[in-house]
Amino acid sequence: MTFQLGAYSFGNTPLSDGEGLGPTSQAIRDLLETIRLAEQVGLDFFGVGEHHRHVMPISSPASVINAAAAVTTRIGLGSTVIVLSTDDPVRVYQQHATAAALAPGRVEITAGRGSGIDSYPLYGYPLKDRDSLFAAKLDLLLSVNEAERVTWDGLHRAQPLRDALVVPRADPPMKIWLGSGGSPESSVRAGNLGLPIAYGILNGTAERWAGVAAAYREAGRQAGHDAARLEVSVAAHGFVSDDGRAAKENFYRHESSVLRTVGRTVPDRAYFDANYAPGGMTMVGEPSEIADRLIAFQQKLGHSRQILQMDLGGMPHREVLRSIELLGTSVAPKVRAELG
Repeated sequence: MTFQLGAYSFGNTPLSDGEGLGPTSQAIRDLLETIRLAEQVGLDFFGVGEHHRHVMPISSPASVINAAAAVTTRIGLGSTVIVLSTDDPVRVYQQHATAAALAPGRVEITAGRGSGIDSYPLYGYPLKDRDSLFAAKLDLLLSVNEAERVTWDGLHRAQPLRDALVVPRADPPMKIWLGSGGSPESSVRAGNLGLPIAYGILNGTAERWAGVAAAYREAGRQAGHDAARLEVSVAAHGFVSDDGRAAKENFYRHESSVLRTVGRTVPDRAYFDANYAPGGMTMVGEPSEIADRLIAFQQKLGHSRQILQMDLGGMPHREVLRSIELLGTSVAPKVRAELG
């Protein structure tokens, strides 16, 4: 196994000169610059996730992925995560396949139900159907990825597909991950389908998440799938700085700020300190500390990819770029030397 290291983003709207936020359009321009730098410093993958918040305005990850595919040559790109329950699977495939034409073999899809619920009223889907929407649409997405002519009939579609042509095509077929916050149902579903799973991890312990991943792998084994197909990816918050203590203070300000902005309860400082320390799930510190923590976590979980979200809560763009640079030039070499 080759362990991959990278980053991901939902967009990071900059702070204005006053108390509020600047233009959301700047967040998209900043993100494209970040992806280009991630490739330049040797990171393996960059993911773009879907949100519908002023502070995290990337509502169309595929649009950003297409732009990134046109200006990069090596780095892997993908959605992390598409809220498939409120999207059209055929359109999702076509948009990503367009990017795959520009970046053959480099584009992936991660599909989930979404950690937030903003897209449900926005696009007119009832929240009560969240799970059945996802199950039906995931089945259609997998069918579309397998063949250019699709016959499919199921829930939440007004008309069945009968030998429908779906183009353009990704060559080879794209890897499709199931995105999950760690629910047992999602782990079992991914295992039964033999799909790789991408966990979004914001807290907990390595031991707890190793148990979650073990349940996924056991479900896949019982369903008769090859263990080599049962990959695990992890998306977590993280930030790298030359000064580890300053990194934690800086990231705390922005991480707690974004929680307040989106209306979530902000835990006390002890919660953040524990999460930023060895054994916690947020990878914040100086390069050697982060490398050691990533290695230790991978050796317990056995995952094949870790990506970090650094640009949140109005984190200044120059600081995000420096963190990306350190992740690629200082953290990644040590991690690769240890894990391969």
